Amino acid sequence: MRFALIIITLFCVNALSAQEIIEDEVVESKVKSDSLNDNDRLKVDGVTAVVGDFVVLDSDIDKEFIQLQARGVSTKDITRCQLFGKLLEDKLYAHHAIQDSININELEIRSSIEQQISTFLETKGGTMTELLEFYNKDSEASLREEMFEINKNARLAAEMQRKIVSELEVTPEEVREYFNSIPKDERPEFGTELKVAQIVVIPEISEAEKQRVINKLKEFKADVIENGASFTTKAVFYSDDIPSRKDGGKYVLNKKRPRMVKEFRDVAFSLQEGEISDPFETDFGYHIILLEKIRGQEYEIRHILLRPKVTEEAKNAAKEKINKVRERIVAGDLTFAEAAKEFSDEKETKNNGGQLINPYTQDYSFELTKMDPELYGQIQDLKDNEISLVLLDQDRINDIKYKIITVTDRTDEHEADFAKDYLKIKNLALQDKQIREIAKWQDEKINDTYIKVNGDYRDCEFSSNWLKKEKQ
Repeated sequence: MRFALIIITLFCVNALSAQEIIEDEVVESKVKSDSLNDNDRLKVDGVTAVVGDFVVLDSDIDKEFIQLQARGVSTKDITRCQLFGKLLEDKLYAHHAIQDSININELEIRSSIEQQISTFLETKGGTMTELLEFYNKDSEASLREEMFEINKNARLAAEMQRKIVSELEVTPEEVREYFNSIPKDERPEFGTELKVAQIVVIPEISEAEKQRVINKLKEFKADVIENGASFTTKAVFYSDDIPSRKDGGKYVLNKKRPRMVKEFRDVAFSLQEGEISDPFETDFGYHIILLEKIRGQEYEIRHILLRPKVTEEAKNAAKEKINKVRERIVAGDLTFAEAAKEFSDEKETKNNGGQLINPYTQDYSFELTKMDPELYGQIQDLKDNEISLVLLDQDRINDIKYKIITVTDRTDEHEADFAKDYLKIKNLALQDKQIREIAKWQDEKINDTYIKVNGDYRDCEFSSNWLKKEKQ
């Protein structure tokens, strides 16, 4: 049980259990639960375990079920003992994260709570009243505080796991030993894999449009300084940065933990409290920043982003350009790789013949069954080396771009091969080493930490020695 749960949560900061530090007491709870006999009942909310400075309440397990259900996870085959064991692990990580003085950004956590609530309401199509009923809370304040504890301790647990494995690496010899240790009839099967290349043409922004945006940002700045207008209100109404717009363009930057692109950070860290920057450019568009407060290494800022608009003339010119490129490749005047290097506007791929890099494996191969659905839809009917028609696309920087795409290589489903699949095998070997390191750390810390398991939960079957029984 332990290893499966470690894999699921390794480096993952999700909503976990409420992990308040409270006294060892018994309180009344009206939480309905998937109880040991599956009957909904009014029950006494007792302390089921103590791990260091933390406790696990019986209602924490109920909350775990609620969190899983809220994320659409089926709880049909998940037992209370399994979730209880997972909670013990989380408490152990959080306890030692505090002991090791691991810092987390509480402002970021509170900001993420608002995003979680908004996402829940949007995806479920519900109201705040329904959300409060779902979580059995009587006010938004109590819901937010509980979610804060949930997220805070989840972050502590994840950061502790990250610290445990942060310096682990695997040598080529360790990769070979790992691969050779797998019985031949148990070696992993890798599905059909494709290598995909693309050429991208992005419509050009006119100088007049860039200047229009710069002038608009200058107007915003002048209105705030000269007329006392609200920077926050302007961000809400006008900013093109969708994630921050509803919070008035607010972000928290930390000098020791890079966030945002370098140009943005350089401007933000050069400001004085209350100062508004001049308009400046990044790949995302043009910005102005208001620095509200400096707290040590943390800078609380608001910003407004405006993206220059693409004219119809620019769109038509980009389409004509990429159509001509495609015609030359099909006619044999240029190879796809040569055309990518000469004409593609995508910096990340143009010098690699347009080859896309798999973000999960960092190589050029994409397993067909795990491919991004949008990319799969674009290449599913292409034969090897066939060139697609011109496709309309967008990304987080460009609202509109045109591309052509091709499949440069195809590898059919096969048993893992050490030479051919080295990077994948290396990732598996590293993951195996991380799991073993976390298990070793866990065993050591269980022995060094005050742990007490109460009541019926002492009868659960644990893979970790939570009851501290003497090993046979």
